[in-house]
Amino acid sequence: MNTNSAKKEDILSRFLLEREKDPGCFDNKYLRDIILNFVIAGRDTSAGTLSWFLYVLCGNQRIQDKIAREVREATTAGDRDVGVQELTACLTEDAISNMPYLHAALTETLRLYPAVPIDVKYCFSDDTLPDGHAVRKGDMVNYQPYPMGRMKFLWGDDAEEFRPERWLDGDGVFVPESPYKFTAFQAGPRICLGKEFAYRQMKIFAAVLLYLYRFEMWERDSTVGYRPMLTLKMDGPLHVRALPRRASG
Repeated sequence: MNTNSAKKEDILSRFLLEREKDPGCFDNKYLRDIILNFVIAGRDTSAGTLSWFLYVLCGNQRIQDKIAREVREATTAGDRDVGVQELTACLTEDAISNMPYLHAALTETLRLYPAVPIDVKYCFSDDTLPDGHAVRKGDMVNYQPYPMGRMKFLWGDDAEEFRPERWLDGDGVFVPESPYKFTAFQAGPRICLGKEFAYRQMKIFAAVLLYLYRFEMWERDSTVGYRPMLTLKMDGPLHVRALPRRASG
């Protein structure tokens, strides 16, 4: 097989094809920075969030089962078991949009375990913050999504409780919060461009996993700590047990 003729759809190949058309459009350093941005912002964040998602679900079997039922009803109407290939074919845009509880559970995970626990902004001009604090051009302003997601005056007395229902109205419809309160994807002109893609990707992975398996901690009541890095890493591996799930639950 002539590999040169193989059609490549990955992002690096697409950039290289564009440069073949216009060799002066960008250099190797620019291309490296673009790829690193996608790797760090688009891979580590989603993978880390899914790890924390499984961790909190292991301690909340009721929530885990409720998500599994929602996935089943949105894909196969809940009346039969299907394999991975048929399940993934059922994960259409309409099916994914009919999983508000899964969306809420992922959002609740990001509230408690934001992919980027500490962030910073650079002041391009003198300004005054809403609390009256003055900042000068060139100042660096840090904010911390991790403790912000656990503040009782923002989220109520149950701020440290994993409760997806806080994101749903009385009809079970997802109701988003202001991005200035829920800062996992930032806000304003610099809001994450990949937000909707990240949700879609995580929902597909989560739907497949929870449709097929029930997860529990390998050691009952064990806990996992975190490492405050650029992204919120677990302090060690996540040891879980995956048990086959059937239509009955």
